[in-house]
Amino acid sequence: MNKYAEITGWGKCLPPAVMTNDDLATFLETSDEWIVSRTGISERRVSHVGTSKLATVAAKNALAAADLDPESIDLIIVGTCTPDEIIPNVASAVQRDLGAKNAAAFDLNAACSSFLYAMHMATQAIRTGAHQRVLLIGAERLTRILDWTKRESAVLFGDGAGAMVLEASDQESGLIASHISCDADARDVLSLDFGLSFDRFGFDGIMQFDFIGQEIFKRAVKGMNAAVENVFAQTGLTTDDIDSLIPHQANKRLIDYLAKLCKVPSEKTVINIQKYGNTSSATLPIAFAEAADSGVIKPGDKIMSAVFGGGLTCGAGLIQWGERVTPKQNNQMQLEPSDLSALEMIVPLHEKTAAAWQKREQ
Repeated sequence: MNKYAEITGWGKCLPPAVMTNDDLATFLETSDEWIVSRTGISERRVSHVGTSKLATVAAKNALAAADLDPESIDLIIVGTCTPDEIIPNVASAVQRDLGAKNAAAFDLNAACSSFLYAMHMATQAIRTGAHQRVLLIGAERLTRILDWTKRESAVLFGDGAGAMVLEASDQESGLIASHISCDADARDVLSLDFGLSFDRFGFDGIMQFDFIGQEIFKRAVKGMNAAVENVFAQTGLTTDDIDSLIPHQANKRLIDYLAKLCKVPSEKTVINIQKYGNTSSATLPIAFAEAADSGVIKPGDKIMSAVFGGGLTCGAGLIQWGERVTPKQNNQMQLEPSDLSALEMIVPLHEKTAAAWQKREQ
């Protein structure tokens, strides 16, 4: 039996097209000051390619950091709530495009909590000996499903992907302890009517996005704090033992409040939401990749992560980094440039949705 699932590779993929708050203000009643003061977000990325492409680039970077042949991977898990299609899954496209022909592949949807959920499952799979090398990916193309007429939710989200490689190890490292849960009584406070629930002949193009911000904030903080306390209880550690907090990047005010509850000082809290917005399942692996590549993560660091997402899913995990903090190969592969700017991709979606709402209300 393997004791640990060490993180040996990491990588990310951010689309090149940037949507600033000033861009949003050209078609929404909002401003840079309004968005930054409420969310901490200054800009986000808009993808010109599908979720599977984002996931594949992030995966290639993680494999490069680990210096692994794709054929050595025996399991691929993609956390996403924005797949390219309902069937087949995103993970199978990644498997094909990587040439990882020996890997089983499936998607996992716990919304923004998906990556930590996947890490929790993959770690158990390695510890039992069922798998030796697992590729974990969080990837989202949220800009294609948002209602761009709704300011409260439209300003929050962006596209991107991040990935990790976990390998069986005797060294104490990887996800040391974790706790995942679900507050299903509140599942309707964050929901998107998308997919099979549609009347296929009556669908008018409006994807109903329900986002009750105050209730989400309250339950998210409560759930994440409880999960963090559970992990501390499992390990016997305290905040003093933690080198950094890398939480889900949903809202800066929420992150600050969580850090205060967990008694983690601001200098130990990793925040990159200002650059990318909420990329759902991708926020955690993107933040880890940036923290590793920028030198924030040191050998042997103990890192606390906490997440919440639609469902309302929730979780926390204590990650102990291994001795290697530099990639073995260059892990900075990027997407090809887009022919369109972020604004040129989004304005038509806004116009079509506004017209659909007007028609529905007539």
